[in-house]
Amino acid sequence: MNYESLKARHRTERQQHHPNLALRVHRALSWLNRAEQMEADPDGRFIFLWIAFNAAYATEIDERYRLSEQGTFQAFLQKLVDLDRQGRIDDLVWKEFPGSIRVLLDNKYVFQDFWNFHNGSISEEEWKRRFAAARTAAHKALGARDTVTVLGIALSRIYTLRNQLMHGGATWGSSVNREQIRDCVNLMGKLVPLVIETMMDHPETLWGDACYPVVE
Repeated sequence: MNYESLKARHRTERQQHHPNLALRVHRALSWLNRAEQMEADPDGRFIFLWIAFNAAYATEIDERYRLSEQGTFQAFLQKLVDLDRQGRIDDLVWKEFPGSIRVLLDNKYVFQDFWNFHNGSISEEEWKRRFAAARTAAHKALGARDTVTVLGIALSRIYTLRNQLMHGGATWGSSVNREQIRDCVNLMGKLVPLVIETMMDHPETLWGDACYPVVE
């Protein structure tokens, strides 16, 4: 499943989709297309894959009721898993990427509180306590085969890596984060097309207003 196959389907179905869904899918596919052209640039590929994911799930919400970024995509993942009757997202987590996800969950360099400690925001004791608690929660979810929780925690780690790159906290092509970039690109490269396909499979679902709608 890639941009070309998904775009061909979108062209044939978009007139029957709600405008919000059609816009989300159109935008997500445009960034997926760009990501697939960045085979030789893992950093760029990762950034474009995250934008594609963001285009799919982000909604226009009154600021008084806005969830955290992680909370927003956790709710989005729950909706996707509930709709995915074929179990494709389950297969992604438990059959295709279980090793990569476990490594990601145990990697302190994509755990935000590790950096909060180094920035002086919290103590060393506190970040280690939070990391141990997070690992316990992650492994409990792994043991229970809780797809939504495991994938949500993995995405929160990926979000930390996203922040590092987007806020200039990493060097392009850096040797120190190659493993994280590689694992995140591989996972997001499979997850994003699956997210888009699941959304198109369920045009009857309320996906919410897209951010920054097209204004004539």
